Amino acid sequence: MDFSSKLLENAVYEMSQLPGVGKRTALRLVLHLLRQSESQTLQLADALTSLRTQVKFCSNCHNISDTVLCEICASPHRDASLVCVVEDVRDVMAIENTSQYRGHYHVLGGKISPMDGMGPQDLTIASLVEKVKKGSIEEVIFALSSTMEGDTTNFYIFRQLEPHDVKMSTIARGIAVGDELEYADEVTLGRSILNRIPFENSLKS
Repeated sequence: MDFSSKLLENAVYEMSQLPGVGKRTALRLVLHLLRQSESQTLQLADALTSLRTQVKFCSNCHNISDTVLCEICASPHRDASLVCVVEDVRDVMAIENTSQYRGHYHVLGGKISPMDGMGPQDLTIASLVEKVKKGSIEEVIFALSSTMEGDTTNFYIFRQLEPHDVKMSTIARGIAVGDELEYADEVTLGRSILNRIPFENSLKS
């Protein structure tokens, strides 16, 4: 692809680094930005700069937040004894949209996947175990996607928490095997949370 401008080429290259964006799509997006007013493009640039430099991760659940403690963890109306384990912020948003869950979350930051170079040490599993050790958590809900990586991660965490006195459950399989949580419809996901089953039972199925 030949470019008439090095500035254009650099912008297209950087845009094409985004997941699912090829060179042609990147060029279309960059040209669209050039057609917008300068103020609109600069607002986008400022938003991305602020996101990268100012965003925080909740000190309790590791969710993306504007403050040290996210709104969910800081809310006195949430049940801190109930913790839902999810892969990332998209899953938190999906579950919150159901309005069926009033506990806290624990965001792992991924799933165990040797093929992708992700091991238990790359996730926030250790801090979850430490929270459970303190004894204030009564139930841990596994809400990872029903994929091989999700099931592997669930089982690993189950083994880590097994020596401790905590109830462990998993969302009901209203979510099809292989589906990512963020794509489930709100009704199905809400029912899966409400109809969760003991994790031990899921090992027998």
